[in-house]
Amino acid sequence: MNTATFQTQSSATYWRVAVISVAAAATLALTACAGMSSRETSTVVGATAGAVIGGVVTGSTAGAAVGAAAGGVVGNEVAKKRDR
Repeated sequence: MNTATFQTQSSATYWRVAVISVAAAATLALTACAGMSSRETSTVVGATAGAVIGGVVTGSTAGAAVGAAAGGVVGNEVAKKRDR
């Protein structure tokens, strides 16, 4: 097997594992949100989305942490306005 074939298979395996991991984490997170208020749920969803976006854009854990903090605040504020 040549190197290009191995890299292609390795990349495909990586993405398969990544997608399955994200799906499993999303399922677990949604199950955990069952007993939460709408405001708490919005905060968690915002933090999760912010972490994913921050991590993808910056490619670092620090970017994911900043994105999670910002997303949590935005999710909380959106829920406040929705509950009025």
